[in-house]
Amino acid sequence: MNTNKNPELTLQKKQHFEILDGLRGIAALAVVVFHFMEWIFTDPSQNFIGHGFLAVDFFFCLSGFVIGYAYDDRIAEMGLRNFFISRIIRLHPLVIAGSVLGLLAFLFDPFGGHLELYSTGKIILTFICSLFLIPFPVIADRGFNLFSFNAPAWSLFWEYIANIVYAFVLFRIGRVLLLASTIIAAFAICYVAYVSGNLLGGWSGPTFWDGCARISYSFLAGLLIYRSNWIIKNKFGFISLAGLLLLAFVMPFSKWNWISEPLVVLFYFPLLISLGAGAVLKPSLKKICLFSGNISYPLYMTHYAVLWMFGNYFLNYKPNMPQLIFIVTTSVVLLVGFAYLVMIFYDIPLRKYLTERRKR
Repeated sequence: MNTNKNPELTLQKKQHFEILDGLRGIAALAVVVFHFMEWIFTDPSQNFIGHGFLAVDFFFCLSGFVIGYAYDDRIAEMGLRNFFISRIIRLHPLVIAGSVLGLLAFLFDPFGGHLELYSTGKIILTFICSLFLIPFPVIADRGFNLFSFNAPAWSLFWEYIANIVYAFVLFRIGRVLLLASTIIAAFAICYVAYVSGNLLGGWSGPTFWDGCARISYSFLAGLLIYRSNWIIKNKFGFISLAGLLLLAFVMPFSKWNWISEPLVVLFYFPLLISLGAGAVLKPSLKKICLFSGNISYPLYMTHYAVLWMFGNYFLNYKPNMPQLIFIVTTSVVLLVGFAYLVMIFYDIPLRKYLTERRKR
């Protein structure tokens, strides 16, 4: 019998890895900047943050570590039902928010789009699929993304799949089998990089299974780090580790991506998570790390509606570089502010309400 009256109580009492929270925010910010830059620089070799998309692999690895840390010792007691409810409450409010924002941007984009090409039924069906994270890549004006109204939701789809596999399989298996699974997934990552030339895929219909390879290795690696206690005590602080993380995103984009990107994903990101978990945070940076971690998911899930409008503006009006610098810088700051408002007035209150309702 499950005697745990409050399945979140144990988690609330656990240590928080503030530096890892801070790094998650840095990665989310890198994704936002990368999404702006890929509109401006169609040649990735000219994009100063051309590997910003690798932040998603960092998210996946960090997720494996955090899920293992948060649930390995209590999922059996709390039960699968409570586990899934907890994850839905944590993740899905912002899935809904991102879908609504994406729909509004599609319907009321002042800078372009071809709304007349799509029937009302197709738009409604696409929106419903976005709400329930059902891949439906049918909107040409949205690049045939798996989730046309909120492109970054593709990674949340795989995050949900990883959580399901964790609940039914991964939390039950031993470290040897986990290690073997991680090695197999590593070969899958290398194969995807070799065939595609990079690890950019996963967001569209043709690259759907690339996303499976990316989540499989990184999530398993993060879980393996936790269960093996591969936490490296060190004197690096948040600033140093943030700089090391950014190096992965700004490394040169070249014909050798099929080698360099898997090396980053297979070894560099797990190393950074091991270092981040073992580093000591200066008290003066604690608030920054907490804010960075808290804002990361709202920022990631709400920013892309603006990106479609920016893309249409850029293609139609061809702003010069000084104008672009101003527009992008201002937009990033405003998107962070908007994500904060969404977090404070929507995400946190809704999750609190749902949690209280579940307790009753």
